[in-house]
Amino acid sequence: MPTVQTYTSEYRDQVINLIRHVQQDEFAAPIKIENQPDLLKIPQFYQVKKGNFWIATEQERVVGTIALIDIGNSQAAIRKMFVDQNYRGKHIGVGQQLLNTLLDWAEIHSISELYLGTIEVFKAAHRFYEKNGFLQINQAELPSTFPVMQADTRFYKYVLSTLNG
Repeated sequence: MPTVQTYTSEYRDQVINLIRHVQQDEFAAPIKIENQPDLLKIPQFYQVKKGNFWIATEQERVVGTIALIDIGNSQAAIRKMFVDQNYRGKHIGVGQQLLNTLLDWAEIHSISELYLGTIEVFKAAHRFYEKNGFLQINQAELPSTFPVMQADTRFYKYVLSTLNG
């Protein structure tokens, strides 16, 4: 069973290869690694302020990723959610493990709203987010600090429950 852990740089190449494979080989998405310089500097880009980057590994092999960018005002953007095709689905639960880790982190760090952008071909991802309580929104409803990716055409919002009332 894969385990989720905080990203460390020894996994950089595996993270890049997994994301590239899903984007280009599986879905023929018009996104190249060259257009994602954040992947070359994950600690400086994601693991700052209330942000973080997690990986799911099985026997030291990266099989999933998810990241959180602190965009201020108790809001954050979810990025880089990718799961190896052999580890997808409810029966394995890698995507759910990754999302739960991120949601727990967000709650601990007093993040009240999460946003994400995705592309139309990721139909299973849309169902996954919706099943987990994310609501589709128009791009105009995104916070001004949300980093929109050029390829993104579909956007979601998630409001975390607050324990303070």
